[in-house]
Amino acid sequence: MRERKRQFADSEKELRSAVVMRRLEAEPHFAAAQTVLFYWAMADEVQTQAAVQKASEHKTVLLPCVDGDDLRLRQYTGTSSMAVGEQFGIGEPVGDEFTDLEKIDVVVVPGVAFDRDYNRMGRGRGYYDRLLRRMPHAFTIGVAYGFQMVDHVPTDDHDIALNLVISD
Repeated sequence: MRERKRQFADSEKELRSAVVMRRLEAEPHFAAAQTVLFYWAMADEVQTQAAVQKASEHKTVLLPCVDGDDLRLRQYTGTSSMAVGEQFGIGEPVGDEFTDLEKIDVVVVPGVAFDRDYNRMGRGRGYYDRLLRRMPHAFTIGVAYGFQMVDHVPTDDHDIALNLVISD
């Protein structure tokens, strides 16, 4: 999958990401959501930064912050409130931790690969599986480039399947 991602120029990934984000915005659960947990994309992931900024104009948008083996959530209030995270160099909001997980309506989830049963393969650290286990009420949406869709993703008992995957 890493090799496939390298085959696309950044401009191509940006175009494909824009298609995915338009489809995400049109998805009924996302459109109706008041509080959304997004992610701030790494260079090889579906790019979310513009969609995060747009959604934050009318929704409460949260972003994960890596803290050891866990993800802490903080509200996104604009790029000026972002700092570079220590572990992965990903943008993370500063401020108080958001702990009212029951208020999160939708979680937008990155991944390395996804299958037709909405299983996902992450980067192997289990961050999202541990987090999603704590919010079974939230509607979970994986976002992917089309080439990240595979026939089967191997799963273990601790893996959490998503409700939906949107690709370009």
